[in-house]
Amino acid sequence: MSSLTYSQNGDYLIPNLVLDPAPAKPLGKYGRMRKAYLKERRPLIYNQMLLSGSLFPHLQEVDETAHQRLEQMMPQLAKEAGATEELKTRNPMQWVGLMNTCKAQAEEILMAELINS
Repeated sequence: MSSLTYSQNGDYLIPNLVLDPAPAKPLGKYGRMRKAYLKERRPLIYNQMLLSGSLFPHLQEVDETAHQRLEQMMPQLAKEAGATEELKTRNPMQWVGLMNTCKAQAEEILMAELINS
């Protein structure tokens, strides 16, 4: 550990702490969900990662991984559900319903595997 420096403020010594700069890229939906999960359900891990500076890289990695997995799963789930281009032109409302169902199913899988683990 590096030694801390202090500045005097009246009768008190205040440590000179500097936070890491905020990430340039904002967190996406899945990164924010992971952050909320860690903060509410795993506060010790959350605080340890926050203090060590590894929280935001972890959250960005989870967000990117979740988006990649979603892009991989959606075509397969849509194919299994029968949401084809022909159905899209013939009955758009049914196609939208099927695609929404597929996205909800994919997000449920992501929640179980990446966010809440």
